[in-house]
Amino acid sequence: MLDVLSDLYIITTNQIQISVRLQTASAPGQSLLSMLYRIITKEGFFKIYSGLTASLLRQATYSTTRFGIYEALKGYYVNKSHNQHPGTAVLLPLSMAAGATGGLIGNPADVVNIRMQNDATLPIDQRRNYRNALDGLYKICKNEGMGSLFRGLSPNLVRGVLMTASQVVTYDIAKVFLIDQIRMDPSKKSTHFGASLIAGLVATTVCSPADVVKTRIMNSKGSGQNAISIFKNAVSQEGVGFMFRGWLPAFIRLGPHTIVTFLVLEQLRGLRLGM
Repeated sequence: MLDVLSDLYIITTNQIQISVRLQTASAPGQSLLSMLYRIITKEGFFKIYSGLTASLLRQATYSTTRFGIYEALKGYYVNKSHNQHPGTAVLLPLSMAAGATGGLIGNPADVVNIRMQNDATLPIDQRRNYRNALDGLYKICKNEGMGSLFRGLSPNLVRGVLMTASQVVTYDIAKVFLIDQIRMDPSKKSTHFGASLIAGLVATTVCSPADVVKTRIMNSKGSGQNAISIFKNAVSQEGVGFMFRGWLPAFIRLGPHTIVTFLVLEQLRGLRLGM
């Protein structure tokens, strides 16, 4: 499963890069295509893959943890209650616990990921120039202390909770709806595709505000601003629309990623491998 998700992450890293650039931009109005064109023409084609190693490390820590814990908790509940289709009231707290744990474990890789992707926008004397994810982790610990690996942890925990809850709970509910109401075959990939597409749309929209705030905190140089102050300043200076800046590239990444993730999970369930 991890190999499949890693391949997909390599393909969609340029969407993450553009999303981060849009979220950290001081002025609104830049589009997906204009940002992509600007990166390629001014920095080179391969700059759209900046932070690839950090993206893969984040994937291996954050997503693996939250999906694994959620499936384990849900399986435990199903075995104990003999209820094969737990409702939202049960799934939400399970997904929130899994998302918070994933956000905690994946935070260091996320800090490096965001810094590597946004490094080229900084003045030359302020750039970090991390060679790869491990080099970034080492330099952060050496120059700023281990505490900096958990910069932006609060909004990242919120994002992890929102992402996991909106993603996995929406998928489970959407799949039950498609099976019970639309009469789709539960074993067909088309059913899994439809439910995962809905989950990707909901997750991208729900998580966008926390994602933007988290990105700005992690990219900062320790100005002392917390999530609330950054949120207030952004709303007053840029309007409420700042919360959904970078939504399109975020969905272009998260949509396919969500679809492949749940298609693979369903195959693992069918084969009873690791599930």
